[in-house]
Amino acid sequence: MLDQKKDDRRFGFGENWLDFARDLSPDQISEAEKSVRRLLQRDSLEDASFLDAGSGSGLFSLAGRRLGARVHSFDYDIGSVLCTRRLRDLYFPGDPNWTVEQGSVLDRNYLATLGTFDIVYSWGVLHHTGAMREALAAASGLVVPNGVFAFALYHRTRMCALWRLEKRWYAGASPDAQRRARAVYIALLRLRFLLTRGDFQSYVETYQRQRGMAFEHNVHDWMGGYPYESISAPELEAVMQPLGFERIWSMATPLTFGFFGSGCDEYLYRRTG
Repeated sequence: MLDQKKDDRRFGFGENWLDFARDLSPDQISEAEKSVRRLLQRDSLEDASFLDAGSGSGLFSLAGRRLGARVHSFDYDIGSVLCTRRLRDLYFPGDPNWTVEQGSVLDRNYLATLGTFDIVYSWGVLHHTGAMREALAAASGLVVPNGVFAFALYHRTRMCALWRLEKRWYAGASPDAQRRARAVYIALLRLRFLLTRGDFQSYVETYQRQRGMAFEHNVHDWMGGYPYESISAPELEAVMQPLGFERIWSMATPLTFGFFGSGCDEYLYRRTG
């Protein structure tokens, strides 16, 4: 049985990613590969073992496989599992070097079956488990000595408590209520661009340059991403050092107000012990 922390409301990430992955373009796949190379500080993953802990759409598992890694993907959400399998079967049919399973990063019995990996990758996932620090410890335990743990987590904002309430509401709201909420959010974002003389249309049209993602799907993911936690870089360092990891690289944001939400800070750690 899966051991993801339970709540009476949980966002349907898999449904969103199944819709997103229907129309992936070569440019989006290319941007995903660039994102993985940048975060890992490597141009090739040839012969490396790559665990995608919380594979979501499967796009970054695909990127890892295209870069030469032996990939193991898992996700708690069955829709995300199906989405990842769809991409595998489309781009690497019958490939013995890409495994896709349903599993939870908080299920110790499941993790015990996996072994260890040169690279453990988990972008924007662990803050949605309902037990982020426990999930960090569990995922980090799957890294081989001198291997790397590459992940992204929401940075702390002054409005995190309010966003947590919004997300819990959104996760349980009707599709019509969710659409109205997204329309309000996008209208306010458009207004901000107008007031700051930015180009909102260009921002939307070039959004896929951000890791190959899509604007509308990411707005839905942001507004509904519940459970929700956030963490600052110093807080994260206090978690990772006792686990035997040293930071190689990060792109972290100082405390912000967070009126339009919290972005993800990226981290690359190496296991030293």
